[in-house]
Amino acid sequence: MATGILKVDGERVVDEKGNTVVLRGAGIGGWMNMENFITAGYPGHEHEHRAAMLKVLGQEKYEYFFDKWLEYYFTDKDAKFFASLGLNCIRIPFNYRHFEDDMNPRVLKEEGFKHLDRVIKLCANEKIYTILDMHTVPGGQNPDWHSDNATSQAQFWDFKDHQDRTIWLWEQIAKRYKGNPWIAGYNPINEPCDPEHWRLPAFYDRIEPAIRKIDPDHILWLDGNTFAMEWKFFDKILPNCVYALHDYSMMGFPTGDRFKGTEEQCTKLERQFKRKAEFMTKNKTPIWNGEFGPVYANPRLDADAETINTERYNLLSQQLSVYDKYQIHWSIWLYKDIGVQGMVYTNPESAWNRLIQTFLDKKRGLQLDAWGKYPSKEAEEVLNPLVQWIDKVSPTAKDTYPGPWATERHVLRAVFQTFLSKSFAAEFAELFKGKSMEELDALAHSFHYDECLQREGLNKAMSSHAKIHGEKQSIVMSKEDEDTSMEMEQGQ
Repeated sequence: MATGILKVDGERVVDEKGNTVVLRGAGIGGWMNMENFITAGYPGHEHEHRAAMLKVLGQEKYEYFFDKWLEYYFTDKDAKFFASLGLNCIRIPFNYRHFEDDMNPRVLKEEGFKHLDRVIKLCANEKIYTILDMHTVPGGQNPDWHSDNATSQAQFWDFKDHQDRTIWLWEQIAKRYKGNPWIAGYNPINEPCDPEHWRLPAFYDRIEPAIRKIDPDHILWLDGNTFAMEWKFFDKILPNCVYALHDYSMMGFPTGDRFKGTEEQCTKLERQFKRKAEFMTKNKTPIWNGEFGPVYANPRLDADAETINTERYNLLSQQLSVYDKYQIHWSIWLYKDIGVQGMVYTNPESAWNRLIQTFLDKKRGLQLDAWGKYPSKEAEEVLNPLVQWIDKVSPTAKDTYPGPWATERHVLRAVFQTFLSKSFAAEFAELFKGKSMEELDALAHSFHYDECLQREGLNKAMSSHAKIHGEKQSIVMSKEDEDTSMEMEQGQ
């Protein structure tokens, strides 16, 4: 039994008896908010992928396939495995489009709750808390693929109606889940990117009382700006709220330095965390790291994959040791995928992976995915001269918000991963043309726990840090911590 709805008490999260509860677990992954590189291998954005699949499959097969896929992705076996590691919280990202249509706004789609209700209950049965995370909001809160934003412009900040619709939808969600003790709270907006910075805390000032009017009890888990890394214009704390940072390290990615466990690298990891946590430290609030974690090398592509992955497990363990030191809440990215980051992942020999492998190879060569990006002579021969030319004719282009991106990341996002990737949506969908109901079921079943593999090194590291060890230390900011630069380490 849960001991009441969790709440904030100073720097702690507590149950109704006043016992400290530290939430540690994972984001479920690209389930109710699909993502190209982890979920299914499609190019571009979820709404484009779904439109292409509908055109190829027709309404009946389309609805059948996606319903079965959502069902198989997370079952009671997943919940039991997760709990067996000693983890106690799953963050559930979702796309607003499950609950509301752009052409029929403010009309709730009851069917959108079918699988969300099911997974919340499955988790509760295993004493796992859930945090509900609106990963995609109307208009797009950031310029990236994981907000299902096909424009690379975060229009959420420029149109009040987008914000009003988001508040309206959270009011509907709050009505449904108020009083549920196994829901640890609501994460109203994931990785916001407001170029003017002040509009994010202003939005929180609006949505907090709107939710509280309906559900006065659940915690709100509030992301910082610029992919949950900045706190400009945050001048107060809201009641019963936990503030969230995201703490990816470039040493966990193919394009970053390899982690060797040097004193310099370990110091850098801690300084980057402390810089992001400065607002919470000064205001003496709980700290939640809502996302972090490396991507892992593929033995099919990397001859030294085993060595690389050992280094990344070591990187992860070092980060977890920092979080242990300060006894923060955390949620790694992610639980299940097709073999990039997941604790559990689809078998390379599954029906799904075998169907899409050739297309994945093409995507990799064209650098259509932002994460897990591999060097590509073909793509870089086009990209590099264009970036150099832009920087030459417009030296300030590299400073375009979000600042950590620089010119190359902006060009990749706008041209390769938005314009070019969309042109391949139909080609990917054609892989499913003519599939029978039985074949579609088998493809969806590739994501079932029974067919998936486990990333043992990752799961061992997480399990060993699931519980608090030792005495909590206070974060003390030094001049070096405050001056630590913000790498391009944004996440989901």
